[in-house]
Amino acid sequence: MSIASQAFSLSSVPKCSHEAQKERANMALTFDKYKGRLQMLPKERGWITGNLYMYQGFWHQSMRIISIETVMALQDTFKAHPTDIYLATLPKSGTTWLKALVFAIVNRNRYKNNSLSTHPLLISNPHNCLPFIETEVYRHTPTYAKPHSPRLFATHIPYISLPQSILQSNCRLIYLCRNPKDVLVSMFHFANKLRDKSGSLLTFEEAFDSFSNGVMPIGPYWDHVKGYHKVSSEHPGKVLFLTYEDMKTDTINHVKRVAKFLGYPFTEKEETEGAVQEIIRLCSFENLSEVNKHGNLREGIPNDAFFRKGEVGDWTNHLTNEMSQNLDRITREKFHGLDISFN
Repeated sequence: MSIASQAFSLSSVPKCSHEAQKERANMALTFDKYKGRLQMLPKERGWITGNLYMYQGFWHQSMRIISIETVMALQDTFKAHPTDIYLATLPKSGTTWLKALVFAIVNRNRYKNNSLSTHPLLISNPHNCLPFIETEVYRHTPTYAKPHSPRLFATHIPYISLPQSILQSNCRLIYLCRNPKDVLVSMFHFANKLRDKSGSLLTFEEAFDSFSNGVMPIGPYWDHVKGYHKVSSEHPGKVLFLTYEDMKTDTINHVKRVAKFLGYPFTEKEETEGAVQEIIRLCSFENLSEVNKHGNLREGIPNDAFFRKGEVGDWTNHLTNEMSQNLDRITREKFHGLDISFN
């Protein structure tokens, strides 16, 4: 099998019209199965979709691949394997970068003898190479149809809402969080790119008010972060808690830390030969954004929507002093007593 074929065998994007039709049918069945449960749930105005629905303490979109119906279906059906690896994030917290890094780390020996230009990450979106468990509910053919260890998955689901099979397994999980101000800014731009153009776009003031009140897809932000931070403190061998800012500041040591946590540590020989730096270059914003200039991922989401800036501190270009101080106050209150900081 060619490198390209191997890459797209991990894709969450349908590979043929027959499979696409099957997955659309599965989506429709799933939405119909759980629609009755939405009627009694609290709801608020959505960022991308019309409404957000409150389920188990968190706000979710409806009628999309990553949605409240997805969470319910996964809770009913998903079966974890003890060797699985899961990456958990809030949207716009460095998900795409983390996916690329973990895929490259775990598969570095698989592709090291091939030309760099044919590496899966240079011919496909990281979301294709390392899929969300949310997409598994609809797939006609599972991502890992054949025995494969470890299975690599990502998710935006809050810790409290993860399928019981994940919570009860011995699998490893990495959580990446990001400064709430940069999450807000990135989510604002992302939402307006995907928002139904027949309606009005969100203003930044509207996004700020909703975010501050905890109303955002998979929010409240602070509760999502605290859920994973708590379990990482109690079970550090099971959950590795990272911040985007620390990853950006000291990428080399954090990539090595991730590799060791996952059971794929770099050897002295690899470090001497620059394997860590090679993975960082491969997964750089510049490389990945160039690969993803064109095409769509799913549901009409353009690949380039995942590569806006990737900077630390872009919030300074959007928030007023008052907005910044308000979010700082909320964050101090919510994270009081917790070892969480954004340098």
